[in-house]
Parts: sequence; C-alpha cells; structure tokens
Amino acid sequence: MQKTTFDPWAWGKNTHSMQAVEVKNVEATLYCSGQVAMNSMGVPSSADMRSQLIQSIANLEQLIRESGYECKNIVRLNVYTTNTEVFFSTCMDVYIPFISKHNIQQATTLLEVKGLFANLNIELEATAVK
Repeated sequence: MQKTTFDPWAWGKNTHSMQAVEVKNVEATLYCSGQVAMNSMGVPSSADMRSQLIQSIANLEQLIRESGYECKNIVRLNVYTTNTEVFFSTCMDVYIPFISKHNIQQATTLLEVKGLFANLNIELEATAVK
C-alpha cells in the first residue's frame, strides 16, 4: 500500500488532519460504523463528552485491531458531536494524543449534529486500509 497526503494550505498544519489522502495498491478497506461510548453489553454512557470520547476511541481501536487492521492506516475519520464548542474546549487533549499515538494522517470532517443515539454526544466514523 502506498499512501500520499495532501495539505496545500499553511493553516492545514493546525487541523490535526490532512486535506486529502490518496491510497494506491490497497489490499483491503475497512469501513467502520460510527463508534460511540457504549460498553460491551451495549449500554450507552451518560458521562460527559470527554469521557465519552475516551470510550469511543477505545471502541474504535478495538474494532480496527480485531478486524486485522492498524489505526495508523486510518485514512478517513469523521467526528460527529452535539456541540463543537464543548469538543474543542474539553476533548482536544484526548483527540490529538490519539491521532499522534498512532501517527494517523487522515482526511477528517467534524460535524455538529442535533442528536446522537441514546443522548450520546460524540461518535467516530473511520475508514482504514491495508
């Protein structure tokens, strides 16, 4: 697999994502459903957004690992939140280290949505390749 990232604008270096990711010679692609703060019994979290993000990341990491992929090969990561202001003020100290830990270079979309399942307030949707 060959991965090339594109980020033509100087401001892009501050987004913790790439503007585009090109992948060639891909063996397989994993399209992950949105991962939320739900425990192994399917019970959604009622904790704050930061705590929910920590659980959502753990669930995404487990899903990718158990599917035979690696987080470093996430090429698309969409973040859905019920409040972008809260996300930026309380979650970046969790989100950025997750991206850095796996050296993820992904195209990203961050969307504020009216609501998520069971009053959850953060959801991560990823595409990984190998």
